[in-house]
Amino acid sequence: MKLNYLIQEHLHDLTKSEKKVADYLLSLGEKVIYSTMTEVKEGAAVGDATIVRFCQKLGFNGFADLKIELAKEDFSEKNHSEKEQNFADKSTQSIQEALTMTQRLLDIAQLKKAVHLIGKAEKIYIFGVGSSGNTGNDLEAMFLRVGVQAHAISDPHFQAQVASLLSPSDLVIGLSLSGKTKDTYDSLKIAQKNQVKIIAITNYLLSPIAQLADIVLQTAIEEFFNGASLAGKVSQLFLCDLLIRAFEIHNHIDTLELREKVLRSILDKSLD
Repeated sequence: MKLNYLIQEHLHDLTKSEKKVADYLLSLGEKVIYSTMTEVKEGAAVGDATIVRFCQKLGFNGFADLKIELAKEDFSEKNHSEKEQNFADKSTQSIQEALTMTQRLLDIAQLKKAVHLIGKAEKIYIFGVGSSGNTGNDLEAMFLRVGVQAHAISDPHFQAQVASLLSPSDLVIGLSLSGKTKDTYDSLKIAQKNQVKIIAITNYLLSPIAQLADIVLQTAIEEFFNGASLAGKVSQLFLCDLLIRAFEIHNHIDTLELREKVLRSILDKSLD
């Protein structure tokens, strides 16, 4: 099911406003599956009801169902292609591409500003849910390498409670590949109301979460049907590692001494 074929089949059933939706979606190409109702409504200059009616005329319950079917088709095509070649080579290629694309998007000026905020912050919290919540735990561990105590929280209710008690001297790092994760957005919105500084690690500079942030560090992997992919995780972790390395270099931190302290603290945890 290609969207353009599906639209052509039902073109005679579409109203003038619904054809505007069709034209806009076709102009997006593969980016349709990453679009929201709000973006389509603004881009096509129509109302929500028009978008829903358009999707129903194409045989779907709504816009979400349309996106899922398109994503399934795209995923199936890619999966079939992978079966025809060495899957290990394909996996390696996707990881390498994730690193390369993330590096290309890296804004050194933004990275330096992020390092400055980290150095000034009294308390640092890391917000993320799902796979991004797991990355938050990894970032917390990375911060320990440079002697910084940050606290990763993946529970949305706990995030909201903590955010409500933060002050302008604190910092929150928000993780979300899409930049549209509602739980993370809601928690960051509370933090913003308290004038807390925010660093967002996300794909899109114009996403809702990015718009809340003082600084945005850009990941490079789009996910919809293939959520929590290794490539997406690698893109996030690569930026986290660059952030920690930049902080270490800027502050002339003796990581050898720090790592010795950590090593000595856990030596008795190993079995002989």
